Amino acid sequence: MAHTVRDKARLIRRVQRLSGQVDAVKRALEDERACGDIMLRITTARGALDSLMAEVVEGHVHEHMVDRPGRRTASEVRAARDLVGILRRYVR
Repeated sequence: MAHTVRDKARLIRRVQRLSGQVDAVKRALEDERACGDIMLRITTARGALDSLMAEVVEGHVHEHMVDRPGRRTASEVRAARDLVGILRRYVR
């Protein structure tokens, strides 16, 4: 079973929260809020989207690269795990 199917409920909850954050940006624009407030809301939504992408990429790397016994060398597994760690730090 693919990781996105297995983690579907959790990923959908994250998307619902993200949708709420994007709606908050829209409301801030409609309410003619200050630029700083709008940018803060955009930053929050972007962070949530980046975090979601990191989670899906991490699941992909693990499912298709790391957690396949006998198909990867130890150095390939380390490289994949390093990549996931770098991605996590990058999107913070």
